[in-house]
Amino acid sequence: MFRNTFQSGFLSILYSLGSTPLEIWQANVRNGHIKRITDEDIASSVLEISAANVSTTYVSCPADKAKTLGIKLPFLVMIVKNMQKFFSFEVQVLDDKNVRRRFRASNYQANTRVKPFICTMPMRLDEGWNQIQFNLADFTRRAYGTNYIETLRMQIHANCRIRRVYFSDRLYSEEELPPEFKLFLPAQK
Repeated sequence: MFRNTFQSGFLSILYSLGSTPLEIWQANVRNGHIKRITDEDIASSVLEISAANVSTTYVSCPADKAKTLGIKLPFLVMIVKNMQKFFSFEVQVLDDKNVRRRFRASNYQANTRVKPFICTMPMRLDEGWNQIQFNLADFTRRAYGTNYIETLRMQIHANCRIRRVYFSDRLYSEEELPPEFKLFLPAQK
């Protein structure tokens, strides 16, 4: 999808304020919902993914299973709200041995497990809104001893609220981020 696109700085694949936030995503829902709501903490539209079972309700990108993202930027950044329920996301990457590897992070797992094609790891979320920063190149090197080439697919499972999902060439400080990539919290009264 993005393989022939010039990639530097930021590449957003989901923005809750866009007119069609899930345009390049496929939604799968069973015993839950995926809908746009207004989050009271940030007084803004966000995408809520909620379900009784984490594995049956999720969004995946790209929507077409035959396509891949082709994103070469090594940092995945997600702005998500902790809903105090089970939550996970998964990223599929291609390494320099031409092997597809998956990384799954979840808040209900205690240990990291590295298997030939999937690495599962625990994720701790703070109360409220979180910025998850995931260095795909570093994880690929540490888990498999190979080099990250590109991101192929991504899935975000229930239960969370999403403001934005983007890739970047490096980690940026809050001051360096464009305004639309920041999470504005209302001023305390």
